[in-house]
Amino acid sequence: QAQVVESGGGLVQPGESLKLSCTVSGTIFGVNTMGWYRQAPGNKRELVADITRYGSIRYADSVKGRFTISRDNAKNVTYLEMNTLRHEDTGVYVCNAAVQPQSGAYFESYWGQGTQVTVSS
Repeated sequence: QAQVVESGGGLVQPGESLKLSCTVSGTIFGVNTMGWYRQAPGNKRELVADITRYGSIRYADSVKGRFTISRDNAKNVTYLEMNTLRHEDTGVYVCNAAVQPQSGAYFESYWGQGTQVTVSS
């Protein structure tokens, strides 16, 4: 069984920055796509950014140019650096990872518990 744990959320003012981390641990043979999703009250969970183990990246249009996703494959960690934060970036940021528990097995989707990001003046 794999575990996904996020950290780095907090309360910031508009224009400030935060960096989130997501670590995958446990029974792991491989990790493919790792992604960050955001859920604000009353809204659907939406993709913010994701990155494959080979470095292919996608961003939501609303964060392009402000957020940067990266990962350390050796440590099974992904980071989300968020700059020039806006009120509308507020929400719970949840990490997702596609984990292969053993050689030859299918990849399984794991979610973390989420970390709160609040942008408020």
